[in-house]
Amino acid sequence: MTEQTDLLIIGAGPAGCSAAIYAVRAGLKTVIAGGSVPGGQLLQTNEIENYAGFVNPVGGFEIMDTMHKQCKRLGVEFTLEEVAKIEGEKTPFTVTCTSGKVYQTASIVIATGAKARWLNLPEEEHLRGKGVSACATCDGFFMRGKNVCVVGGGNTAFEDALFLAQFCPKVYLVHRREGFRADQVTVEQARNNPKIEFVLNVVPEKILGDDIVTGLRVKNVQTGQTKDLDVSGVFVAIGAVPQTAFLKDSLVALSDSGLVLADERTHTTIEGIFAAGDCADKYYRQAIIAAGSGAKAGIEAAAFVNKHR
Repeated sequence: MTEQTDLLIIGAGPAGCSAAIYAVRAGLKTVIAGGSVPGGQLLQTNEIENYAGFVNPVGGFEIMDTMHKQCKRLGVEFTLEEVAKIEGEKTPFTVTCTSGKVYQTASIVIATGAKARWLNLPEEEHLRGKGVSACATCDGFFMRGKNVCVVGGGNTAFEDALFLAQFCPKVYLVHRREGFRADQVTVEQARNNPKIEFVLNVVPEKILGDDIVTGLRVKNVQTGQTKDLDVSGVFVAIGAVPQTAFLKDSLVALSDSGLVLADERTHTTIEGIFAAGDCADKYYRQAIIAAGSGAKAGIEAAAFVNKHR
């Protein structure tokens, strides 16, 4: 049986919820397909200090729980359905879920986010939020005055190292090769910063510490020798994976890395389909920016649906 709706939002993180708030207040029947664990990456974040509106650090679960309750109060319908595919090159669109449920919707907002790439070390999950992080901008402040390391060799890794060097006495930049993918200008900035030390031709082998990070053991890829870095924070900057695999057979264009291609007004290559948050964000990957782009998507979707009624 097919369910009809004005707007189907795929993803229940900050971008999806923000889009829903604007859309439902504009009079759209709005459904959020949040998947089995709705809330996005924030659910894995213990303390957030850079989301405007909170005097004290707040947990990611609390932020998302509040957003979900706000959406429900306004009349947004939530479902735990996982979207399998989108069909159609113009409104209305057909959305099929993994359960077999089908939605026919006038508009779509893709807000599925991205997942950080991790090192896949045994200690990583246990120590996540206890010194292990994939977001220097989010968690770097908690490392003020402490030695840390950044793992990676791209622009994000170098930008994280430069950011952390503003308030950390020592920042080790750990990379498996001597060459980098980062822009040369950024590399030179890091080389010229006395707080940043390059640790090259090594791979992380073990994160040290029981309940909090106390160090990182690295292994030289050429000699096999190991050494321990005395750090309180391990920042993983080896990229993120957009959660867009379900779009591979659709007409929505993706970048080579899987990001949804969307303009500054969140329009994708298909009229009536919009994208917001980390699934379309090449640079920032911040909750507050995802929420802002979600608001734009909600406004644009409402204008599109009301124009085509």
